[in-house]
Formats: sequence, C-alpha cells, structure tokens
Amino acid sequence: MTDHRDYLLGTDAAEELRLGTQHRLWAESAVAIWERAGIRVGSRVLDLGSGPGFAALDIAQLVGPEGRVLGIEGNEGFAQSFRRRAEALGTPWAKVITGDLHELSNLLESEHEPFDVAYSRWVPCFLADPASVVRQAAEALKPGGRLAIQDYFGYTGMCLAPRRPIFERIVQAMGELWNETGNLDVMGDMPRFIRNAGLEMIDFRMVHRIARPSDPIWDWPSIFWPNFLPRVVEAGRLSQAEMDEFMAVWTEASQDPDTFMMLPPVFEAVAIKPE
Repeated sequence: MTDHRDYLLGTDAAEELRLGTQHRLWAESAVAIWERAGIRVGSRVLDLGSGPGFAALDIAQLVGPEGRVLGIEGNEGFAQSFRRRAEALGTPWAKVITGDLHELSNLLESEHEPFDVAYSRWVPCFLADPASVVRQAAEALKPGGRLAIQDYFGYTGMCLAPRRPIFERIVQAMGELWNETGNLDVMGDMPRFIRNAGLEMIDFRMVHRIARPSDPIWDWPSIFWPNFLPRVVEAGRLSQAEMDEFMAVWTEASQDPDTFMMLPPVFEAVAIKPE
C-alpha cells in the first residue's frame, strides 16, 4: 500500500483478511509472473506496496536464506503484520520498511546492493504518480534486473450476466471515487512509464477471468463489496438505497447457477533493465 491516508480500501482487520483471501485466489498468476521475472533461490526482491506480506513471504520461501525480500509498506499496522508473519515462518531474510512509495529512492538509501527483481501487484492503480515509482524502482534494479507489475486496465468494463442495471451503477460509482486519487486504467500507461524509466518490456499480457457462483473466485468480489461499498456511500458517490439494492441483487445472483461475472481484466508487465 502507499500510505494509510491514501489507501482507498482501508487498513482494518477486515481488509487484511480480504487481502489474504485475494492473494490465495490469485496465487497461480502470481507464481507465474514471478517465474517470468526470474525469481529463484538467492534473488534479491523488492515488493512495492507489500501490505501484510502475503506475496512477499511466499517470495521469501522461493529465494531462501541466500536471498532477500524487502517490502515497502505505507501503513505501520500492515507492516507489523508482515513482521509477525515473517517471524512465524522463520524467514528473517524478509524485511519490511514503512514509507511512501513516492519516496522510494530515499527509503532505499541504506541498501548497498541493487535488486534482481522489483514486484508490485494492485498498487500502481492507487498511486498519485505511478510513473515516478516505476522510475525509482528501475533505479533500484541491477543491470539485467526485472520489474514485474500486475494491475488493472478496463476495470469498469466488468459486468454481471445476465446484466443488472444496479451492477453497472455500482461499477460507475466505484470508478468515479477510485479515479479521484488513483487510476483504474493505470496499465494503459504502463508501457510508456516503463520505456521512460529506461527499461525494456519483454512480456505483456492479460489475465481475464470469469466467475460463477460455484467457483472459489466468486468469493473475490463477494468479500470486496461489503468492505468497499460503504466507503463509496460515505463519499457521496452512491446512496444507501442503491447499495442495499445491489447487495440484494448480489445475494440473488450468488444463488443462481446460470449467472456469471466477467471480472476486471488484470494486465501483467515484465520489463528488463539493460546490461
């Protein structure tokens, strides 16, 4: 995450639980991009916006004690959770420091070796200046090091089938609020950010999933709505009546075996720093 004041989805226990569930549901694509980024035993990996450490600590088990994982996290509560998990797992080579990602270069002043990989998932879309963070991450890489990013483009194109007008209203309201401080289409700009940072794109693809009520991935949106929609109502982008109508429709859809949801597409970029 960036900073607890900026993280739109909150930093409470419910959000930490949601992040853990999200990580497990998207574990396959995470491991795949880590492989394409070349993460292996001995790698030094920078996790940009590490949250409570779910991804970083999986990476720590890949790099082993010969490697190093450093998380950058804007919220001290999430950073403490990271440290507790690292201790419980016995991975002292996984560390986290608290600070604003926009000040990444300053946060890394005490690091005497460059990183093999910098990784970020669902963080650039929250940032005020993601181009700056990409540039600073590139500076932290060794020659031949790689940057791996997973984030959104076309987020508001997600839909429920058969279509329900209230679903489309909810998506519109969420997008309006999110884009006040971030950019849900951030991956549309990522190729330019990467090139301007002096990196070369070597892999660019999209993961687009559908969810049915019988699928585990249906839980991903199901746990997201109760966490985020009250914030959309509080911000005045949605009425309480609209939220209540939507939740009733979602409950009904969750019991309909013929319903499916087209999830927001996740774009994945891997770039290399020239030798």
